[in-house]
Amino acid sequence: MTEDATPQPAVTSRNVAKGLGTTVLARLGAVVEIVAQPLYVLMFGLAGYGLYAVLWATINLLENIFDLGMTSAMQRTVPQSASDADAAAALRTAMIFGVGPCILVAALIAIFAADLAPFLNVAERDRPLVVSAIQLFVWALPLWAFVEIATSAMRARMVFGAEIRLRIVWEQIMRLVFAGIFFAGGWGLKGLFVAHLCSLAITAILCVRLLMRYYSFADLRRGGRGGETAKNTFWAGLSILPSNIIARLFGDAPALVLNLLLPGAAGASASALFTIARKLSSVVQLVRIAFVYVMAPLAASAEREDRAQVADIYAYATRLIAAIALPLAAVLAAGSSSLLGLFGAQAHIAQGAVVILLFARALEAVLGISMPVLQVVAAFRHQLTAALLGVIVALASGWLIVGHMDELTGVTLAMSIGLVVMAGIPMIQLALNEKLHPFDHQFPTVAMRGVIVTLAAGALALLVSRLPDAIALPLIVAIAAGAIWSSLRFALPEADRASLGKTGRKLRLI
Repeated sequence: MTEDATPQPAVTSRNVAKGLGTTVLARLGAVVEIVAQPLYVLMFGLAGYGLYAVLWATINLLENIFDLGMTSAMQRTVPQSASDADAAAALRTAMIFGVGPCILVAALIAIFAADLAPFLNVAERDRPLVVSAIQLFVWALPLWAFVEIATSAMRARMVFGAEIRLRIVWEQIMRLVFAGIFFAGGWGLKGLFVAHLCSLAITAILCVRLLMRYYSFADLRRGGRGGETAKNTFWAGLSILPSNIIARLFGDAPALVLNLLLPGAAGASASALFTIARKLSSVVQLVRIAFVYVMAPLAASAEREDRAQVADIYAYATRLIAAIALPLAAVLAAGSSSLLGLFGAQAHIAQGAVVILLFARALEAVLGISMPVLQVVAAFRHQLTAALLGVIVALASGWLIVGHMDELTGVTLAMSIGLVVMAGIPMIQLALNEKLHPFDHQFPTVAMRGVIVTLAAGALALLVSRLPDAIALPLIVAIAAGAIWSSLRFALPEADRASLGKTGRKLRLI
């Protein structure tokens, strides 16, 4: 790494595609987690898994509040840093203000665990475990904050593939291995909490090794207080913090709400069922997250050179997302009954929630790529509008809907409506305030052909889902893969397919 003030090469669709490939691999840990979920339910029961789901959802919410937005801030300030010292200053600021408060909060929660435990609805057999589970598991909070900031620092350096070993091998697979070992050793549900902490601790250690490769630790140690980059990182984090908190609420708050609404084991089971639905829909969400991780630093870099580059990669990303997310959501929704069969007969209660979340995540993916662009090209004040409107719409929808249908489906539908609204607002803001929109002359053709593939694949998956689950599941996976290939091959323009490089050629997309 050298200090370099020379003009940077243009940021193009090829940069997006290259970053996307490695980032998708890095995020496949989410798919590993989906595969692991039925095993967790089998080992610890639906209600026991529900307690774990509620506590992990709480940890995620607290991390998004008390990291003070430092994860997102680095996506804006590090790519625009002029030197290694500036990048180190941004990382130092993010670690101090992102991890420090989480340590303090974890200590307070551990002290007052006995006072907090009665708020959780759990199965009667798990009640004696709640206090000790809170005292133990709360230390996942600073560990998770450190991992989130460290991996964000890698993405900010546009090293998109550095998370692969962390996200797949350690964070997910090792968690499953530890959980299996502790369960076999008779640890019961406590073994799942200990397994989660072990996997996070190993991940944190490996994060330090990665950071040493891409950041100057000498600059990190000797940096003083203040400095322009440190100040920019701090204020960028605070400006993004409210929208980050609200975005996290849409993912994790419903599990907490359901746990509070329903007493005893019913509350724990409802939280588990929502978490199962959310994890299944995360296959579609993976598409958006992969693009968000790539787009934020690339848009920041492109904005420094030429606004036209931002417009080009914004339109390209939207076309590619639409071609992938829509057929994937349709196939998974049509095959949701077979997918839920992996979790046992009681999981079929969540089918409505799964279908709602899948299509909500698909719409969010298509619309939501505007948010990382807004975060790096627009004024800070514009970033809060979408978050506030989204949560207002979600609360209003919940007030109107919940009570007229079962709690799980009602809460999920209300959350999904707010989610789509929150994703769409930044696109409108960019169009009105920055004169940026992704719908160029190529998009109508992509959308029309993509919808045709989506309808055909969804209908085929619906027919296949009538077969026994053992036969239907592999066929649904094959249909999903074929639908995505068909959409990419026949919906995308040739230049977009060419940007996929070797992957596109191997898949015969060109």
